[in-house]
Amino acid sequence: MTGTRCTDARAAFDDYLGVRSRLPEARFGHDWQVAQSLLEIADPFDLVLLDAYGVLNVGESAIPGAAAAIAALRAAGKAVAVVSNSAAYPKRVMMQRYARLGFDFSPGEVVTSREALLAHLARAPRLRWGAMLSPEYGVEDFEDVDISFLGDDPADYEVAEGFLLVGSEGWTKARQARLEAALSKRARPVFVGNPDIVAPRETGLSREPGDYAHRLADATGVAPVFLGKPFDGIFSLALARLAPGLAPDRVLMVGDTLHTDILGGCQMGFSTALVTDHGALVGLDPARAIRRSGIVPDFVIGSI
Repeated sequence: MTGTRCTDARAAFDDYLGVRSRLPEARFGHDWQVAQSLLEIADPFDLVLLDAYGVLNVGESAIPGAAAAIAALRAAGKAVAVVSNSAAYPKRVMMQRYARLGFDFSPGEVVTSREALLAHLARAPRLRWGAMLSPEYGVEDFEDVDISFLGDDPADYEVAEGFLLVGSEGWTKARQARLEAALSKRARPVFVGNPDIVAPRETGLSREPGDYAHRLADATGVAPVFLGKPFDGIFSLALARLAPGLAPDRVLMVGDTLHTDILGGCQMGFSTALVTDHGALVGLDPARAIRRSGIVPDFVIGSI
């Protein structure tokens, strides 16, 4: 079990169904409309929020036509922004990636669960945190947080006063077992910077911090605090930055995952559009997935 191991869409969907009790409640409509493109349905909305993985990109590759779709939305007078559970990389690196992939987002138009986590930490008691996070970028963005990177030394888990689950690259079955043992021995806060169970990559669906957080909760009884979609903090951060005071019914949330993008958008009172061609539902029947989950988008489109 490593942060790069992949799974299939059916197994991932079943995993999301299994953790539904830990996710927010929301109201849904009874049916959805099939559309050919995002521009076709965008007219009633002032702000379009877009998931990244499965909507704009798959791993390090842009989805064909996505940059042109963003340009068309801008030309139609729509405000656009990314709301992403990608927390493993500094904001600087994310902006470099979007530019490389042909997107013209400004830093203010990209809201991440990493930022939601940092905002939450700024309000939380100061603790010594052990972090599920690759040390590749050091403590960039976390300069004001006392963190150490969790590795293979059991002492790292003993001395931590709380745990941050931010990026799963390099995470192993042995490290997960150490974390579960440490929390079983002594309960401590767990903040999850990426609630996703999976993310679309070029080679399939990778297991993300949300997956390990739910496994941790099952094994130890510790209730993690999730910062990111489908929870409201990241959406509130996006609205405060991009469109304070905008009525929820003027916002459209676009994403590939029912249990994060669509559930999160619905609980905020946004309209929602499910994208099916490149993300978490590839190979599944979207109509059956909607019925099984009980999470109903307003629109279903193949890609944006």
